[in-house]
Amino acid sequence: MARRFVLKRDTHTPQPSLSIDYAGELNPQQYAAATAPGGPFLVIAGAGTGKTRTLVYRVAYLVETGTAPEHIVLLTFTRRAAREMLTRASTLLDGRCQQVRGGTFHAFCLNLLRRHAPKLGLEHHFTILDAADAADVIDVLRTAQGFHKAKKRFPRKKTLYTMFSASTNRERPLADILEARYPQFVDYLDDLLALKLEYQSYKQRHSLMDYDDLLAGTLRLFEQHDDVRGQVAAMCRYVLVDEYQDTNRLQADLVRQFASVHGNVMAVGDDAQSIYRFRGADFRNIFTFPDHFPETTVLKLEHNYRSTQPILDFANHVLQRAHRKYEKQLFTEAKTTGDLPALVPAPDTRFESRFVTQVILQLREQGVPLHRAAVLFRSGFNSYDLEVELNRRNIPFVKYGGLKLSEAAHIKDVLSHLKVVENPKDAAAWNRILQLLQGIGPRTAHDLIEWITSATGDPFTLEDRPYSPRYVESLKRLFETLRAVRAPDVLLVEQVEAIVQYYEPICTRIHYEDYPKRLQDLEHFITLADTFRSRADFLSSLALDPIELSALDGEPLDDDELPLVLSTIHSAKGLEFHSVFIIHALDGVLPSGYSFKDEDALDEELRLLYVAITRAEENLFISYPMVQYRRYHGDYLAKPSRFLDGVPEALLEPWQLVEDPTPALPETAPKAIPEPASSPNPVPEPASTPTEVPETPDDGLPF
Repeated sequence: MARRFVLKRDTHTPQPSLSIDYAGELNPQQYAAATAPGGPFLVIAGAGTGKTRTLVYRVAYLVETGTAPEHIVLLTFTRRAAREMLTRASTLLDGRCQQVRGGTFHAFCLNLLRRHAPKLGLEHHFTILDAADAADVIDVLRTAQGFHKAKKRFPRKKTLYTMFSASTNRERPLADILEARYPQFVDYLDDLLALKLEYQSYKQRHSLMDYDDLLAGTLRLFEQHDDVRGQVAAMCRYVLVDEYQDTNRLQADLVRQFASVHGNVMAVGDDAQSIYRFRGADFRNIFTFPDHFPETTVLKLEHNYRSTQPILDFANHVLQRAHRKYEKQLFTEAKTTGDLPALVPAPDTRFESRFVTQVILQLREQGVPLHRAAVLFRSGFNSYDLEVELNRRNIPFVKYGGLKLSEAAHIKDVLSHLKVVENPKDAAAWNRILQLLQGIGPRTAHDLIEWITSATGDPFTLEDRPYSPRYVESLKRLFETLRAVRAPDVLLVEQVEAIVQYYEPICTRIHYEDYPKRLQDLEHFITLADTFRSRADFLSSLALDPIELSALDGEPLDDDELPLVLSTIHSAKGLEFHSVFIIHALDGVLPSGYSFKDEDALDEELRLLYVAITRAEENLFISYPMVQYRRYHGDYLAKPSRFLDGVPEALLEPWQLVEDPTPALPETAPKAIPEPASSPNPVPEPASTPTEVPETPDDGLPF
């Protein structure tokens, strides 16, 4: 046995001089988190408490105290968030902070898998299936195995993809997923297991990976090659994880693997803002973090810099109903008190819409720009009536929570051409572009794909084969375009321009009713491509960080003002507004009727309301229609959200809508705000000049 010699702690080691006054720049809670020593830390960061600021200073502090920036890993849920933090840290300290390895879990894992793909039997240039493409692949396999002819209803492609994805990212057997969420398909368990296995085999044969494979594949790489895990973990001297409450089981496992050598991990999140269970997020991860890292120190950020104290008091009260939570009390030291949040029952949906538009117009006259107000709702259809009223009043608005750029059919068509250039074995992309050609249907496309993907030479060269004259010329033009694009000296933007030029006649021929707008989208798409260095980076970015179509259309006309924001609550997380309206606060809507018998689901609905409340800075209005209409049943008396039951009037002020008895004013003039039951001035002048609204987190472009 080796003889031990104990080195005494060197008490004379000089501390590095710090260029940043961390104690002066941060509040005591933020300072404790930003300057924490090594080891595991869980930071419970309440809404509006400066979480991002704390992480930025944490990065700067680690770099300034001697940690090599390339040994710091900052994991976020959008590349844009990571880029913003590192840019701010560089501004705060210096350019070394840009060398920190930051990005999404999926992007970080993709980089690892690119380097080690052969160890998993994949080619380095494997391509990524987005959710829609993955569902299409499953549909092909579903049809090939004859499940579309089943006597009993068999799951459709999107349901199948959701099942398989849930099984993977929640690390639960498919049988458990069926029993919990799809009991109507339990009898098909054996067939579904076989189909899932064939889906995995298909991806392996064609060098494809879907979103879940990026995470599960990295874990499999670590399990099968411990030397790789050790090398990666050794480089991760400090692991910082943002929005930890939104991680799924795979991501929590990956955090443990990344921190397995040094054990220096800081997870930052808020259990009260865990609202993405439908995407696979597991709120339990934030509660079990201390179990997986036994020496965890729990820190809290509770000093709120966003909302008035009455809004925070209401938010704190709402959260007390949660069955499982970290105790915290949001507070502010702002000198202005602010008005109480308002509870506004409306006779029906039409009255509710009139109320919202009239208040918005009066706020606008008082100096609150339209874009500093937001109307939030549980589901997209909850705003339909309001949209009609806004259009009638000529109030511009933008709605979030809709289609992504890479989900639009014309963009997917162009992307599929790029995908086969990058990975000629991508059968899903081949299937899409071949069927764009006249005369080629599913069967012919299948035969062509079999030949193309099995070719040993150039996959874009036509051999002497008996092609049908119906499509041989169009097939030649396609292959000529792909060969030209694949040339090594062609820039990415030139590749996209060539494909768009080839595709434009096809787009017109398909007879999209709005094809002029789609062609305009393609012009934007070319501009977007010009910001990327390589085809692989471009495809990966669009697959991992989809961009909302509204991001292309949302710029106001030169002579108009920035629009009012309409948004689902899920899409509004992370944003803040001067005035917030939460509409349709009904039982069965918020909370959803599907959550009534599930305590965890009901808790998530409560957290959804909490997230909506904490978006507001100065004004908060919660409204609901007292009468609803249901098809075949007619009008019925609706019930307000159970989350509002028993809230004292000292926290939530009841308002009463009263019709103005005076003759109606012209439509262009704003109507007066209905007076509340107990306040003659329901909408005060803003206490300060409105600040600029943050940009929408659109899972934007990579670094």
